[in-house]
Amino acid sequence: MTTFESLATGAQVGTVLPLLTAIVQRPAWSAKWKKIVAVVAALIAGTVTVAADGGWDQFQHGKLTGATILGVLAASQTSYDLVWKPSKLAPLIEAFTTKGTPQQAG
Repeated sequence: MTTFESLATGAQVGTVLPLLTAIVQRPAWSAKWKKIVAVVAALIAGTVTVAADGGWDQFQHGKLTGATILGVLAASQTSYDLVWKPSKLAPLIEAFTTKGTPQQAG
């Protein structure tokens, strides 16, 4: 795998990750906690992506591992800010998956 392929794979995973992260996040959480959850999710998703793409042996290649993990992190933050938040889809998922009254979810 090349660095470009690692970045591309990371970007693909990172682009959809905010929608998955929105399932566990809650509208009432502070921006700080939402950011922490998003970054931790991206690091976990990046690690899983490396393992899924090249097996556990892939971690021997620090440059490719780093590129994949950073690709997931960058793409997840960027796609959330540019696509999922303005489209209201991620916030809608957060509200939909929050138990309680509509007032608590909004």
